[in-house]
Amino acid sequence: MLHWFDSVILGIVEGLTEFLPVSSSGHMILTNKLLGYGEAPDILKTFEVVIQFAAILAIALVYRKKIYQIFGGRSKETVKGLSVDNLGKGKRLNLIHVAIAIVPALALAFLLRHPIKELGFSQYPVLLSLVVGGIYMWISEALYDAGKIKRTSETMDDITYKQALIIGLLQCLSLWPGFSRSGSTIAAGMLSGLSYRAAADFSFFIAIPIMTVATGYELLDNIGNFNSDDIGFFITGFIVSFVVAWIVIVGFLKFMQKVKLKYFAWYRFALAILFYLFIMR
Repeated sequence: MLHWFDSVILGIVEGLTEFLPVSSSGHMILTNKLLGYGEAPDILKTFEVVIQFAAILAIALVYRKKIYQIFGGRSKETVKGLSVDNLGKGKRLNLIHVAIAIVPALALAFLLRHPIKELGFSQYPVLLSLVVGGIYMWISEALYDAGKIKRTSETMDDITYKQALIIGLLQCLSLWPGFSRSGSTIAAGMLSGLSYRAAADFSFFIAIPIMTVATGYELLDNIGNFNSDDIGFFITGFIVSFVVAWIVIVGFLKFMQKVKLKYFAWYRFALAILFYLFIMR
């Protein structure tokens, strides 16, 4: 029997980790284990898809005005703290940038969907990806801070198609369960010449379409596991995940200059140790 308290805990974990470069999948596996579920039952897998959808809605709310702009809206208003609309400069983020950035990962995910799903239920690949992903983020930021990479794009509206492609290709690393989609894309943005802020903005923004597609596919695949008796469990987790994800996104964008990727890398290494001690021993 699923308990509402577990729903709150899982909703918090999803909201906290989905958009931070720390691996939401690794956290969910560890949390399920600590809550006593062991290998997640089918109903819990469906629940995880539902609370992930809540996180998507949260990020869509944060970037609602940029979404309006990209579909032809002419308003120059911006969400507080997000990148400024550069219509006056003749430059503007558009659907081509988004498509270039999401198609590689979506195409590869479709072609490798069965092996990826099998990896997601295997503990060793997740443990290894926590470490490798942390090293990747650490090296990327070290090169960036050392001035080895020329910074050419301060906001999302400065991003070139080439930069969008580089981010899209490196986003494919996130198909390795535990690697972190936001970690792969933020680091890729910095490697391609985006400012830390622009890299985070673009990473979060392209999460909306790519996670919508992935979540929709998983929901259709798992809809048969839904039980009306557990509707309260689902609603609680959905609301908690939405609120926490919104707070995390706004807070990360506000304080991101003080929180370097290397700190998240250290956290991933610590998480890998906990993962090993509690999951694999």
